[in-house]
Formats: sequence, C-alpha cells, structure tokens
Amino acid sequence: MTSNENFDKNKMGYVFNIQRYSVHDGPGIRTMIFLKGCPLRCSWCSNPESHERHPEIAYNKNKCIGTNECIRCIEICLKGAIKKGPDDKIMIDRELCNNCGACAEVCPAKAITVYGKLMSVEEVLKEAEADSIFFSRSGGGITISGGEPFTQAEFTIELLKEAKKRRHNTAIETTGYTDWENLSEACKYLNSILYDIKSMDSEKHKKFTGVSNELILDNFKKMCTAYPSLAVHVRTPVIPGFNDTEGDIRAIIAFIKDFPNVKYELLPYHRLGQQKYEFIGKDYPCVNLRPDDNKMKVLNEIVNNSYTSDQ
Repeated sequence: MTSNENFDKNKMGYVFNIQRYSVHDGPGIRTMIFLKGCPLRCSWCSNPESHERHPEIAYNKNKCIGTNECIRCIEICLKGAIKKGPDDKIMIDRELCNNCGACAEVCPAKAITVYGKLMSVEEVLKEAEADSIFFSRSGGGITISGGEPFTQAEFTIELLKEAKKRRHNTAIETTGYTDWENLSEACKYLNSILYDIKSMDSEKHKKFTGVSNELILDNFKKMCTAYPSLAVHVRTPVIPGFNDTEGDIRAIIAFIKDFPNVKYELLPYHRLGQQKYEFIGKDYPCVNLRPDDNKMKVLNEIVNNSYTSDQ
C-alpha cells in the first residue's frame, strides 16, 4: 500500500464553510473548504469566525423577529446566556455562552446560526464532489483554506490525501505558520499552494498579526527547496499603514524572486468581513482604514515591472 492510499476517511475536523464556484483561489473552478482555527490575529481579517477552532454562535440582529413574538432561544439556553434586550431583540452574554448551538436549532428566523460543523473527510469530499464536473472541464479542483488549515493539520493532510487519491486537483491557502513537518507532508499531495507573505519586517508583522514572520519565511525557503516543481502563488494583502509602501513590496519581491515556479500577486484591502465581527460579538479593529486605489496601482506596477515567475 502506498502512502497515497494510507488515508483515514473518518478523520474529523471543524469546517465553517464550503464555498462553490471559486475562481480566485487556484486554477479553474474550485470548491473552497474553510477550516476553523488560526494562530494569527491579523487586524484586517475578513474571516473572524475562523479564529477559534471550536464552533461559535453567530447572531444577526436584523433577522430576529423580536422577543414579543418569540423567546425560544431564551427558554432553551441552559446557561442563561440569552436575555431580552431593550429593543425587543435578544442579547447574548458571550461570557456565559458555551456555543452548544441549541438556540440555533430552535430559531425560526435563522437569526442565530453556528459557525463551525464537525465533519469527516468523507463528508467534506462528498459535498465538494457535487461540483466535480466543473473541475474536469475547467482544470479546477479543491482548495483548503481557513483560518489557517494547519491549525487542524492531521485533518488537512487526510483531506489532501483522499482528494489526491480521487484524482482531484488540490491546493491550499496558508499563512505558512506551522511546523515544517506539517507543511512538508501536505506538499506531497498538492498541485499548488497559495502562500501569504505579509511583510519582511518581523516586529511590524508581530504588531499587526500577533506573530513574528521568522517561521513563515523559513518554511517558505524550505518548501521551495524541497519541492521545486510545486506551483507556488505568493499573495500579499496590502493593508494601509502596515505594508503599503514601495519599500515593503520591494522587500518581498527581493525575497521570493530567485525561487523557481513562484508567482506573485497583491491583494487590495477590503472590508467585506466587517459585519461578521458584529455577528460573533466582536469589534472590527480596522474601522478607520480606507484603501488607496492610486497607491495600489503604483504597487502593482512595481510587481509587474520587477517580478516575473521565471526569475
């Protein structure tokens, strides 16, 4: 039996979204599998529901039909975490809530939902394969994202093993912040990897993400050396006040340009995940940031003029 066949279809992991018809996270049309858990706390994160590994209660106040009409969630909460608010809506005490999900099960308006579901490798791939006809036609496949997929390293690797056994094109989106052994094992079952490099400045990286960049950069060098044929797509989210200067981007280019089979892309800052912070009872940390289209244009010109994938 080869290592590619030595998989565990019953391995379980926490998944918070399976998104179909993605065309920006690997070649062709892809199904994105978003896993819970991340060791970073990027201040601009658009998936705050991915931070914790465990399921989390989300509450959309606009969908709540009001406590004059319904108090099912209040009645079923054994912790007393849900109470009537001053505006005929509920309030959730996050300190008392244990994220059991009972309130979501009885909410008729789906104002309360749960981010995160425990699924097996088999269950995840069965759902992803509903669109497999588009994979073959477009050269697409399955991309594992998060959060940080390597927070659930064993589950991530089992997903990749089984997906490759079924001859799917595989990709992963990662911060690179994991033990080298996890990344190296995953690379054996990958067609491509989307690798975030946010900044070459370690102190600034730690200030804005909660962790330093040494492990990320070291893993990148090891990966490119050990797997030179692996298609690597480096991406940098450009964040105002963090890494949006010419010097920031030129430093990243200088670091990656001599490695083989590497492409580079800048991602403009956006605020698409802001509402989700409210849903899980958190404040959005980047409320005052605004993207600068002119600066983004200049930075993209630098990338186009100074970096090519065959350097």
